[in-house]
Amino acid sequence: MSVRQLVNKIAVVVLVTLLGLPVFTGCSSTAATTAEKTEQVLSGNVAIDGSSTVYPITEAIAEEFMKVNAKIQVTVGISGTGGGFKKFTVGETDISDASRPIKEEEARIAAENNIEYIELPIAYDGISVIVNPANDWCDSITVDELKKIWEPAAEGKIIKWNQIRADWPDEEIHLYGPGTDSGTFDYFTEKIVGEEGASRADFTPSEDDNVLVQGIAGDEYALGYFGFAYYVENIDVLKAVSIDAGEGPVAPSDDTIINGSYTPLSRPVFIYVNEKSAYKPEVNMFVEFYLENVSVLAPQVGSTALPEDIYELIKTRYEEKITGSAFEGGKKGTLEELYKEL
Repeated sequence: MSVRQLVNKIAVVVLVTLLGLPVFTGCSSTAATTAEKTEQVLSGNVAIDGSSTVYPITEAIAEEFMKVNAKIQVTVGISGTGGGFKKFTVGETDISDASRPIKEEEARIAAENNIEYIELPIAYDGISVIVNPANDWCDSITVDELKKIWEPAAEGKIIKWNQIRADWPDEEIHLYGPGTDSGTFDYFTEKIVGEEGASRADFTPSEDDNVLVQGIAGDEYALGYFGFAYYVENIDVLKAVSIDAGEGPVAPSDDTIINGSYTPLSRPVFIYVNEKSAYKPEVNMFVEFYLENVSVLAPQVGSTALPEDIYELIKTRYEEKITGSAFEGGKKGTLEELYKEL
């Protein structure tokens, strides 16, 4: 380029600038601007906490997501469903993993803190009653027998296996279960004992199901309960007990959990998304990735995927940012019934 051409080009740029017109300096600058915007979208943090039952699903999805979105850091904690909601309802997390619907008191605290949330069922779980593989006497158990073991009145009194069935060993039962901040604890006590939170206290509790797995795997006389995924993941060192709710023993499996025959311990599990967080690009991108991939990744970690038509309902719920809980006011029904009417 000659000196005269350079001077002329500078003059044009100055004139355009003075007139307030846009200056186009070539496609390389445009590409740089686009790359910069993309980089801005693909950075940030997503904070998640809550259920140990949902944790394997969310953790698996977070790992896959971060492989393709390296600048977004997704952290997944395990403080139990109740512990997760304590953080979520005061705005400390973007997403809360939950193995039960949000409670009225938790929803009230969220409202007091101006936090609206989007409730998204993401899989089914069947709470599994577990013993050590060396246990050759307890293959099945009735709901009434479970109640006899776990109700508050059993504390310090029902302490041996032969107190449940006379032909079972005259050995102590060593009990393991989720802590009181766990949604699994809430659901189990409601369905088995008949009152949410009603349980004997003389058992080994943990919000981390891996601790329960290790305890039962190392104790011939142990009995405990936790999410189906942890049984599947550790099937070589654990034994699942079939549940008899009055129509014969039924073992937990994908099929029995989906068709509801594994009763009364089949249930949906959820993520709750802070509605304001959903408008953050990094959070929105993660939730969309979650809903697109959960049907494939949930079974890989031992959970049971929802039917595809339910996932379509849930995707629409998220796209339209429908807030609140389908279970508000104690509503009951199938997921299809509950979410179709919203």
